[in-house]
Amino acid sequence: MAPSATAEALPTLETSHAHPAFPSKSTVNASVLHAPRDVRLETRNIEEPSVGELQIQIKSTGICGSDVSYYKKFANGDLCACAPLSLGHESSGIVVGIGPAVTGFDIGDRVALEVGIPCGQCTICRKGRVPYKSGSIILRFGATSTSSPPSPLPLLALGALLIYELRIPDNVSFDAAALLEPLSVAIHSLNRAAPTPGSTALVIGAGTVGLLVAAMARQSGCTVVTIIDVDAGRVGYALSKGFATHGYVVPKPLHASASSFSIHASGTSTPSSDGMMTPLSSYSGISDRLDGAKSVASDVLAVSQPDLQIEEDEDEGVDISFECTGKEPCMQTALYATKPGGKVIMVGMGTPIQTVPLSAAHLREVDILGIFRYANTYPTGIRLLAGKGPMRIPSLDDMVTHKFKGLAEAKSAFELAGRTVDDEGKLVLKVVIEA
Repeated sequence: MAPSATAEALPTLETSHAHPAFPSKSTVNASVLHAPRDVRLETRNIEEPSVGELQIQIKSTGICGSDVSYYKKFANGDLCACAPLSLGHESSGIVVGIGPAVTGFDIGDRVALEVGIPCGQCTICRKGRVPYKSGSIILRFGATSTSSPPSPLPLLALGALLIYELRIPDNVSFDAAALLEPLSVAIHSLNRAAPTPGSTALVIGAGTVGLLVAAMARQSGCTVVTIIDVDAGRVGYALSKGFATHGYVVPKPLHASASSFSIHASGTSTPSSDGMMTPLSSYSGISDRLDGAKSVASDVLAVSQPDLQIEEDEDEGVDISFECTGKEPCMQTALYATKPGGKVIMVGMGTPIQTVPLSAAHLREVDILGIFRYANTYPTGIRLLAGKGPMRIPSLDDMVTHKFKGLAEAKSAFELAGRTVDDEGKLVLKVVIEA
């Protein structure tokens, strides 16, 4: 959800337990973003892991929406890059170097990386509101960071990542393990939402995070989960793979009625999209924008209405709306689609300043809760990935639609990750760069 690093072929160091499968090297390749769409392959020196650190050979790194935002704009919401940086924070790999005072890990262990460097001293850390665990082990996967946006995560070819039971089972692939990071965002979102059994949910945005939020909503006892997006392919995928129970394709512009574009769990095909991720608003004023949001909210609720079993005197709306795009029209729609006393969970980080109908929340006591990354969620995510039977979440491997080999392909990977279909018309969900 926020970037840190991508690096290749990190070696075993002299200070760690030597293994012939991981020969020593003193440098590593790093994909470095210098300006919007200006990605360069550079060489970085490798530092030996110090006390409490591991060194990881990266095997798979997924590209997040925040990575695409930095790639296109050199910024992500309010977070602006101030110097060259390396993107990529959804990573998994193999332990190839072990620093002093590290126990519980061996060379060759397969691990997922949980990004975040907590200070461990402030009140927030002590309350567990950021990824923090006393005595945690730090991971380094690259050189050092020379810059970062105003956030605690370094962004050049540096790992320094919190470990919290991150060894992954053999039946979990490196690609799926890399997606533990967005899965953790979804888990944290549901922890904040705290749905009760039988709740209803709306998920706005059917990208990677939106899909995983929908899956976790179903895991958490929501009996009706409706997912909406401007791209018909993504909505159809969400239904066909069991992420959601109902779907709706938002028309462009948002204020047009779109009853004919709704999808139920059968996964019926809908009109194709032009491959753009988010529709551009074409409203003449705030009144038109809000009317459009109200119209979409009404149409969305109508899609799941037959299965909601609402009493005659019960208020319309879902119990919880998860806004996963960060876009103004979507936040407006979320507020209108949520019933009195419900919750709107802000998951997506996008437009930093928005015009939203706060009275729709104030007068109906709709709680608005923010989500930023996650805390203490990886153990749960690993258990979900390794689970079997009917309660297992949909396959994360199946979500990886496109793979690129090596950092030399980083620019092409970032370009594709910003689209919803490739040049052949194939659906784009998660793009990964593999070692």
